[in-house]
Amino acid sequence: MATVELRFSALPEHVRTARLVAAAVARRAGVDESVLDEVRLAVGEACSRAVGLHQRGGIGGTVRVALTDQEKRFLIEVEDEAGPAALPAPGAAEGGDPDDDTLGLAVITGLVEDLEVTKGADGGVIRMSWPVSVASVAV
Repeated sequence: MATVELRFSALPEHVRTARLVAAAVARRAGVDESVLDEVRLAVGEACSRAVGLHQRGGIGGTVRVALTDQEKRFLIEVEDEAGPAALPAPGAAEGGDPDDDTLGLAVITGLVEDLEVTKGADGGVIRMSWPVSVASVAV
């Protein structure tokens, strides 16, 4: 099981890099070509959401993206350090719209069949996975 880990400052300009890295690693892991756009979009949405939570909460820190090539699955975890900011208060938060968070999660849900979203005191984690082609595993 190989893992590539990417950490970046919670700034929107780094989201594109995370998308590109995720697509490249997914391709190498054996994720079907027809699914790579979904991987790219899902990672972009998850990273944008994490960046938004950091910015809305006025929190520094980093966004962590872990890309793991398992035996039959390709797993991606996007973790924020937004802490309580990951739990938006009722009504619009200053500098951000809580509906953006809901919309982002809805988009990710539409792109990923195997999805888990968790929140804790230190922040949140979005876990997504896709099947790996059997032919690619044998290589």
